[in-house]
Amino acid sequence: MTETVLQCHPLSEKGFVDRITVHVDRAEDGALHIKYVLHGFIDEIHFPKAAQPERTDGLWKDTCFELFCGRADDGSYVEFNFAPSGQWAAYAFTRYREGMAELASAPPQINCTAGEGIFEMTVKVDLPESLRTVDVMAGISAVIADKHGRTAYWALAHPPGKADFHHKDCFALQLEARSAA
Repeated sequence: MTETVLQCHPLSEKGFVDRITVHVDRAEDGALHIKYVLHGFIDEIHFPKAAQPERTDGLWKDTCFELFCGRADDGSYVEFNFAPSGQWAAYAFTRYREGMAELASAPPQINCTAGEGIFEMTVKVDLPESLRTVDVMAGISAVIADKHGRTAYWALAHPPGKADFHHKDCFALQLEARSAA
């Protein structure tokens, strides 16, 4: 299991999220088990209401947790969005922000819990066949909206300029392939 800490984008709104840690475990079957742990003023964060757990576009416009994965030697990558509502999205790109297509994917398993000063989302998601048995570079990120219209963008790393989770600088975590031996 890998544990890492997300960084708040320097141009983001601040003050309602203190820290976001992420735990990632890559299973032998190619699935990823991810736990996002948000620390801060949980009562100030706008969480989308529970909804039918279905594929939904535009989740990044509200509080949403994200995963990007691709091979280091290839410009193509996939993007997953996981909302606290239970909704999700999955896309494939041929290269940086190009060739976007809906990714055939089994629905991820999303579970959320909240307590005083802490919110946890656990996700089990299957990587596409092309990424299941190879090392991948992952970008882990979060868009956190509060009840006052402020938004904070969190990622493993940020490129210069505005927040851009698709940028290769954000793909800062290597996840080694697991053997089923």
